[in-house]
Amino acid sequence: MSAPLSELTHRDADWAGLRALVTGLGVTGFAAADALMQHEAQVTVLDVGNASETQETQAGILGILGADVRRGPEHVDAWPQHDGAPLEVDVVVTSPGWRPDHPVLASALERGIPVWSEIELAWRLRPRVGAAPWLVVTGTNGKTSTVQLLTSMLQAAGLRAIATGNVGTPVLDAVQHPDPYDVVAVELSSFQLHFTHTMSPLASCVLNLAPDHVDWHGSLEAYAADKARIYARTQVACVYNVQDPQTEAMVEEAEVVEGCRAIGFTLGTPGLSMVGLVDDVLADRAFVEERRTSAAELGTLEDLARASGGDGTAAPAPHLVANALAAAALARAAGITPAAVREGMRAFRSDAHRMSVVAERDGLTWVDDSKATNPHAALAALRAYPDIVWVAGGQLKGAEVDDLAAEVAPRLRAVVLLGADRERIAQAVRRHAPDVPVHDAGVTDHGDMAALDRVMDDVVARCASLAQPGDVVLLSPAAASLDMFPSYGSRGDVFAAAVRRHLGEAPA
Repeated sequence: MSAPLSELTHRDADWAGLRALVTGLGVTGFAAADALMQHEAQVTVLDVGNASETQETQAGILGILGADVRRGPEHVDAWPQHDGAPLEVDVVVTSPGWRPDHPVLASALERGIPVWSEIELAWRLRPRVGAAPWLVVTGTNGKTSTVQLLTSMLQAAGLRAIATGNVGTPVLDAVQHPDPYDVVAVELSSFQLHFTHTMSPLASCVLNLAPDHVDWHGSLEAYAADKARIYARTQVACVYNVQDPQTEAMVEEAEVVEGCRAIGFTLGTPGLSMVGLVDDVLADRAFVEERRTSAAELGTLEDLARASGGDGTAAPAPHLVANALAAAALARAAGITPAAVREGMRAFRSDAHRMSVVAERDGLTWVDDSKATNPHAALAALRAYPDIVWVAGGQLKGAEVDDLAAEVAPRLRAVVLLGADRERIAQAVRRHAPDVPVHDAGVTDHGDMAALDRVMDDVVARCASLAQPGDVVLLSPAAASLDMFPSYGSRGDVFAAAVRRHLGEAPA
């Protein structure tokens, strides 16, 4: 038997013999099982068994290493057995896809067995001495861009930094890398935070809060409570959104390390202990000595203008400016200079599928915002353009769309819908924009890629017939993609390819 769990706070502790149950054989599940076995733990892995070829390979590797890998629905519907008796387990390490009310996790908690996220395990597997500090980000939207902006700023300062968590490299891989990092920028979902208990980041941030994943958490209040966990035990700075009072309330209620500061970011003029905008300048009134009377320049809107792949002449979208300010606050909390913050913004490029211009032809602009997988994310894109043919639909995950439809109604030329919850969006549009044409593409089920290409060709043709010169045709679904597509990226790729076919262009 290993040391008590209370002593397993670093990689040099006695992990040998720890009896660990890992639930889920995805990216995080494999990383967790592999890391535990490297430290001589006894590992059992449970998975429903609908595995990809990669997961088949991973299951084989873990089996060779000595893990007890159990795959199939019969292994995940109740607490596992061994020789006719309940399996004896010291800790469960779970994957984000497993809800807290899953029978295995619920049974663990009833038995008094601790449940950890892979984030909790990664925190406990850092070295005893010289561990890289963590800068952590959550929020309903903007997490990936913020973490990538932050990483760019850290690297511009000459630090060996990595974007990890829900983006890029799994945290477990990052903390165990043979060439240690100087600092780690971590994107965290509410799923990951739910079972994270001892993490103590250098600085933390909740970007915003809007209804999402209510089906997983059970209520908006539970979702918000899990987001708020990111601020617990923060050491230097809790960064909050001045325009979203819920995030400031989270900071006020957090138990933090003594001396930790509350730092706001705002698209308005910054007050004391804030970063914000002064005309077109991103300004810091939080990390300068004379902050009552002066501010440090962190960059300009022009520095961000090329981030979306444009030519630098168009102003950056407000959500990108907000993300840059949040990233700058976290970077400054880590001691990064204003010059490095600016260089990091200049070097940053947005991910694909987030307000990415696909084509401009005949007075129409075609924009792929497939990454907008909830109404709050779609609102950021819809606010950016005055006249829109909106392509939307998919899985709403329990979110409501009435507020979104009401706010963007004056901007809508027409709406084209597909996906499982398209009728709910149609009803919201009809309530708040009764004069706006709504076209139902008539597709819900997942099909093969050829079928999806045909569907999107029809969607694009309909958009072209409804649009007028000067309009933006915007794919911003406000919903998840898995009812029809393998991922939001696939959805965006299929849309972009259909646009290019419609315009007679060669594939990109």
